[in-house]
Amino acid sequence: MEILYEDNHIIVVNKTCSEIVQGDKTGDKPLSEMVQEYLKEKYAKPGNVFIGVTHRLDRPVSGLVVFAKTSKALSRLNEMFRTHNLTKRYWAIVKNMPPKEEELLTNYLVRNERMNKTFVYDKQVKEGKLSKLSYKVIAKSENYYLLEIDLMTGRHHQIRAQLAHIGCPIKGDLKYGFDRSNKDGGISLHARNVKFIHPVSQKEIDIVAPVPDDTLWKAFEQLAPTPEEHA
Repeated sequence: MEILYEDNHIIVVNKTCSEIVQGDKTGDKPLSEMVQEYLKEKYAKPGNVFIGVTHRLDRPVSGLVVFAKTSKALSRLNEMFRTHNLTKRYWAIVKNMPPKEEELLTNYLVRNERMNKTFVYDKQVKEGKLSKLSYKVIAKSENYYLLEIDLMTGRHHQIRAQLAHIGCPIKGDLKYGFDRSNKDGGISLHARNVKFIHPVSQKEIDIVAPVPDDTLWKAFEQLAPTPEEHA
């Protein structure tokens, strides 16, 4: 387990594409339990250790996950994620060049729970939830494009569905139209960066998650602009 940041109130972990954030019907040990065990062992704590889940990533997605270590931090972080009062930035590898180098996508998403899939509409429909993200092409290889995505709403499978809707399914994402799976069973979507005001200290927290240990990801990490170049 790769710890990216830890203080008295929060802990940020770099999730692999095989891990789940919270327990589900698979019965596999979730990341939340792993973090609890880590804290219990590190600080030799008797009894249960508090850990609060502030947001989730789909199982096949990698990248940073923020957990709360105190109830005070949990309630404040939950509110930040609910109101989108923070910056969440993702990286996605796609095979097709998007229609534009950068664009704001505004759609209405409808989740089908039975299929565990989200459907995208360009106009308001019954049960459709307004969904927004912006993307930018930040690097290119011989066969793929690296997109940087700023998520403005947090809908089920939002990035996966909206990118597929513009003809750019994420590499490895069979559910949304990519033609073959990745070797590790994941998809090439990575929660790269989160920036927010610390719920207790009020200091700015800005964390970057290293990409998965994969040749294509590593190549794109070298090609992508640095945060300073972005500015």
